[in-house]
Amino acid sequence: MKKMVITGMALMAMLQLRAQDTTTDSTGYKSQKLSIDEINLVSSYYKQDGNNSAVTGGIGTEKLTDVSNNIDVTLIKYGKSGKKHTYDVALGVDFYTSASSDMVDLAANSSASMSDIRIYPSLNYTVENEQKGNSFGVGVSSSTEFDYQSFGGNISYGKKTNDRNGEFTAKLQAYLDQVKIIKPVELRTGGESYPTSSRNSFSASLAYSQIINKDFQVIFLADVIQQQGYLSLPFHRVYFTDGSVHQELLPDNRLKIPIAARASYFFGDAVILRAYYRYYTDSWDIKAHTVDLETPVKLSPFVSVSPFYRYYTQTAAKYFNGYRAEAGDADYYTSNYDLSRFNSSFYGVGVKFTPVKGVLGIKHFHTLELRYGHYSRTTQLSSDIVSINIKYK
Repeated sequence: MKKMVITGMALMAMLQLRAQDTTTDSTGYKSQKLSIDEINLVSSYYKQDGNNSAVTGGIGTEKLTDVSNNIDVTLIKYGKSGKKHTYDVALGVDFYTSASSDMVDLAANSSASMSDIRIYPSLNYTVENEQKGNSFGVGVSSSTEFDYQSFGGNISYGKKTNDRNGEFTAKLQAYLDQVKIIKPVELRTGGESYPTSSRNSFSASLAYSQIINKDFQVIFLADVIQQQGYLSLPFHRVYFTDGSVHQELLPDNRLKIPIAARASYFFGDAVILRAYYRYYTDSWDIKAHTVDLETPVKLSPFVSVSPFYRYYTQTAAKYFNGYRAEAGDADYYTSNYDLSRFNSSFYGVGVKFTPVKGVLGIKHFHTLELRYGHYSRTTQLSSDIVSINIKYK
């Protein structure tokens, strides 16, 4: 019932570890057979608690747990012309339980809303001319759970500068979704058949990365996202000041514009400082700032630790009101505290093992990474996430 995105493992996009001054020689022999370049296995356990559930109108439990498992396989081959072909195949499966979603039926007695499984496969293909420094990619994806079905597609283009120290990338994405209209139990008038409504998202992303020198790298990002269709969540309640209960109602369009910058600075071979800043604004009057810092430190040639901290602050959407705070004279209304004014912190640490002979002496067991993060925000929501990433290469 609750659509989720786990972000603990995606706290910061990794920039390459060191600037490379030499270009790839595409004139030499390269295998034309499709071969496995890398396999990533990521599992995480997420748990949250709070007392501002939108399902019960801005009050009530927000307890939720999620177990997520993802496998990502990268395959490469070189064609006869020397172009590099990369295939990225991924499959994710989440199993979650949600006490708040269970309250759609105001029973909390392990109803059908209590738990769900989300399955999300994806396939991306990229062809790169390493000699000319350009690339072209396409991809498809889907996500399926009981009340939500999403299909996505993307197309991308990249071009490196002549000295290979800079790269421009552009990406277009579209998500065509169907939402089951599952109303709170007291607002239903028919049986258990649920109609569906469409929700579509279109985005354009631009990025430019630049290696300033062997110690300093930066990347600038900008996005424009347009959402259209049914943007409410049908099982979210809103209680008016007179005590009456209503279904959340939000506009059928939303424009989002985030812009961001990342930087990595290398202090010798042992310490890296990664910094990230993002400004966000949208047509619902939310404005937000994100500041993110991560500092990987090598304890040995094979072990590193990465403490991180992220601070986030946002203003409230113009349609938000808390429990029994909506007078009933507005065209749109919500009591979802994700759209309220709040500040949040996310902090934790990662530990990465990359022994030369492989983890536990297994040759292709290239990397083992463990991460823990704690999240808290001023609406009294808190969560913890533990994740493990195993890389075969």
